[in-house]
Amino acid sequence: MSMSDTFQKRMQELHQSFIKFDALQKDRIQRYRNIEPDSALFLAMQVRIQQSKNILEIGTSTGYSTLWLANAAQTSQGHVTTLEIDPARTQQAQQYAQELQLSEVIDFWIGDAQSFLEKAEQQYDFILLDAERDAYVDYWQYLQHMLHPENGVMFVDNVISHAAEVKQFMALVKSDERFMSMTLSIGAGLFMICYK
Repeated sequence: MSMSDTFQKRMQELHQSFIKFDALQKDRIQRYRNIEPDSALFLAMQVRIQQSKNILEIGTSTGYSTLWLANAAQTSQGHVTTLEIDPARTQQAQQYAQELQLSEVIDFWIGDAQSFLEKAEQQYDFILLDAERDAYVDYWQYLQHMLHPENGVMFVDNVISHAAEVKQFMALVKSDERFMSMTLSIGAGLFMICYK
């Protein structure tokens, strides 16, 4: 079995275990709420096609999408910085990264994403936003400057499954004439943004 097959098989196992965990949680916040497998695969393909070097993920959870991004980033000597407020989830994600030999490719940052964004000076050629949706409007003032103007692309998850919660954010992006955007009906819905 090749590394790719081993990776995909392990990711399927993790996805199944995360779904089982979520099904037992009554409180939404307690759920892992990982990205859909189709979305994760699509994003990993984007990283490969684009040969992304600087990747930012907002919302690690247990690292399902992080691992996909990191695995893809290896093809371009890229690097993933992932932000998560919950230390226990970050620790879980770190264990999976170690197991899949992806630790070198990932920086795990623990804390409120807003604090990271306020201080960030780096530009990223790939950003995945998959966090608490009520914060997106506040995040946008920082993210628009962090997205590389020439080759940067940003994806926002759950825009079809939770359309009402991201409506204001999407309207804000669409009203900015510097950007173009579209909604992709992959997984729970991905909103894709880049500079014109």
